[in-house]
Amino acid sequence: MKNLSTTSVIFEKKPEDKTLDTTLRPKIWEEYAGQEKVKKNLKIILQAAKQRKETPEHLLFYGNTGLGKTTLSHLVAREMGVNIRVTAGPVIEKAGDLAAILTNLEEGDVLFIDEFHRIKKVLEEYLYSAMEDFKLNIIIGSGPMARTMELKLPRFTLIGATTKIALLSSPLRNRFGATFQLDFYSQEDLEKIIQRSAQILKIDIEPEAVKTIAARSRFTPRVANRLLKRARDFAQIEGQGIITKQIAQKALESLEIDQLGLELSDRRILETIIKKFNKGPVGLQALAAASSEEQDAILEIYEPYLMQLGFIERTPRGRIVTKAAYQYLKIKEPQQELF
Repeated sequence: MKNLSTTSVIFEKKPEDKTLDTTLRPKIWEEYAGQEKVKKNLKIILQAAKQRKETPEHLLFYGNTGLGKTTLSHLVAREMGVNIRVTAGPVIEKAGDLAAILTNLEEGDVLFIDEFHRIKKVLEEYLYSAMEDFKLNIIIGSGPMARTMELKLPRFTLIGATTKIALLSSPLRNRFGATFQLDFYSQEDLEKIIQRSAQILKIDIEPEAVKTIAARSRFTPRVANRLLKRARDFAQIEGQGIITKQIAQKALESLEIDQLGLELSDRRILETIIKKFNKGPVGLQALAAASSEEQDAILEIYEPYLMQLGFIERTPRGRIVTKAAYQYLKIKEPQQELF
């Protein structure tokens, strides 16, 4: 069994990823709350691979940010007793970058590529042979002097993670042995995650405070851990070091997070559609410009949660705000004109 402490990180994590402290990441399957169907299928795949003494097939995880794709990848590597190498699609700019990563893998290693949908199309051809035949064909030189060099690669498991699976080409998707979608978490699972994180961080927290934070965590573990840390700060400065329900509510209110976990940006998006576009439909580009939000932020952070709550619907002509959103915001819905 390889030394698991030699995990490599080839790129610096995005700021949003840093909110989930690596110390809070589950180390064994039993510590990973939620995603039961995904875990069950993964365990079967890994156990079968170990019995055959083979490397597991390549895996593709997709779903919204903060749902545990990276954590699952680390658990796969730990289960197989191998190292994990971590990188991201935007970091791999040319064939030489990909070759450097792949040739530095050891037999059986896991290569985790975050933001997999941002892999450049020109590199896909290199990935095809690497994933299927564990070979890399690199073209050296140009013109009449160009020649192809074939590099043999160790057998490895590629795990891709993406929030936009539709952007992956069919040939690339088809080269993964299994594809799993990660769903939003239940209130119960979020409470388990918060309780576990509080124990690791040595935070005293009351049961009602756990429920309060979980209810406003947008069904997402990463958000739950971030809110727990902010509540810890308030308990340390304004309380007795214990996160009570009152302290949790005060921390969340100071962050302008309401009872459903809506942030200021969520409410701004809803109000923009209502007030500037008469509840919609409105296209993404127009909505981003009118609400002063980035298009990617709307697509990956705000819209999935608003749709999960039933506050926004997508139509062929664009996004519309639902009656439920009007009721929650306590805004009177305009009457439909009769013709």
